Amino acid sequence: MTGKLYGVGLGPGDPELVTVKAARLIGEADVVAFHSARHGRSIAKTIAAPYLREGQVLEQLVYPVTTEESDDYQGEIDAFYEEAAGRLAAHLDAGRTVVVLAAGDPFFYGSYMHMHKRLADRYEWEVVPGVTSVSGASAVLGTPLVERDEVLTILPGTLPPAELAARLADTDCAAILKLGRTFGNVKQALQDAGRLDGAWYVERATSKRQRMSPLADVDPDTVPYFSIAVLPSQSKPPKPKGEVVVVGLGPGSRDWLTPEARQELEAADELVGYSTYLNRVPERPGQQRHLSHNQVESERAAFALDLARKGARVAVVSSGDPGVFAMATAVLEVAAETGDVPVRIVPGVTAANAVAAKAGAPLGHDYAVISLSDRLKPWDVIAERLAATAKADLVIAIYNPASKARTHQVADMRALLLEHRGPETPVVVGRDVGGPEEEIRVLTLGTLDPATIDMRCLLIIGSSQTVVTDAGVVFTPRRYPTT
Repeated sequence: MTGKLYGVGLGPGDPELVTVKAARLIGEADVVAFHSARHGRSIAKTIAAPYLREGQVLEQLVYPVTTEESDDYQGEIDAFYEEAAGRLAAHLDAGRTVVVLAAGDPFFYGSYMHMHKRLADRYEWEVVPGVTSVSGASAVLGTPLVERDEVLTILPGTLPPAELAARLADTDCAAILKLGRTFGNVKQALQDAGRLDGAWYVERATSKRQRMSPLADVDPDTVPYFSIAVLPSQSKPPKPKGEVVVVGLGPGSRDWLTPEARQELEAADELVGYSTYLNRVPERPGQQRHLSHNQVESERAAFALDLARKGARVAVVSSGDPGVFAMATAVLEVAAETGDVPVRIVPGVTAANAVAAKAGAPLGHDYAVISLSDRLKPWDVIAERLAATAKADLVIAIYNPASKARTHQVADMRALLLEHRGPETPVVVGRDVGGPEEEIRVLTLGTLDPATIDMRCLLIIGSSQTVVTDAGVVFTPRRYPTT
């Protein structure tokens, strides 16, 4: 008959915070296992010391490396966990009861979980919860951690500072663990989020070496791993005035939505945009969505700014990159009239870059970007720019080539370009790139049929140097002939 595995939480440091059940199981166990660094000291063993008895087998599981010492930390630590689990399995197979000690709670950033994952499917097991370091820190500070309907966010200090700052700015209360070498980044993130003044630092909560201080006053060189940053209840400053964030969704596929854009969309109170683009954004409970048709950019911008003036965090969505023939300029133009609402721009993958990547690298050298839409500028200006660009031998990315109301532009563009480029000039036609009807065609300027081009297309007109390989890959060399 095999033995039973226990993961036993010990609380944050004070041996008297060990639960009655945990103390009993420690005293009854045949084998008591604990993790330690190579120096041999174990916080878990120190907390459990009053409950150990003579004759027990003590299994010390010594971590072989730290993150700073190895080029393959994860591989080495996984091998260590496998070896440690094997040692415990030998005791369990022999019918012994095994208690694995865990400071705090076993399943709250605890080392025990790695043994559990490797053993729980083979042996009877039980996890005994413990007081977490977060609860311990709140208790010694003497301040509520959360009240009423406040939201508490638990964060590891190992997150990138920008992500930490964004999450801290968007929560009522927070606890940040895994400090030590991450403390500088954590402090910077609190500063960037405007939360540093309300943050507290607690070191080794509830133990005899406990230390507390406003986090802003802490010397980073003195911070150990077993410390915690706390933003307690009512630490969040008053809600700032609203803002507008113009977010680029990329050309179609959700795979091209950047993490920053996704984060801004999730954080927004209100979403504003052209219905086709806004429908690409997953719905979130509590978030208001305001859809409109495609030709009301200024009105859409004014509406978003009015929402922000009332205190809302507004995301205006835009296909591709919002700064390329899209909503960023429209919003900034209207915002500049009053200057009372902050506007931020979050970039996205452009349609030109997406089509180019699908075809190869046709934009690998100098190129120009031109819209054929004459809704906001006259056609003679467009024609003049096309001629100048063609004469300069630049690759040209063509946006907004045609629509139901605009049918002559592609034919006129083709005729104009043929005055300066040979009919063999490569042309890439990308349609619905990133969407369900994606199509990439590689042809020539001479064979380009304007009737096959619509508003969902983007064209890339090659230069004299653009190459099409036998496999149909298009690229423009980085080097330009000197003669």
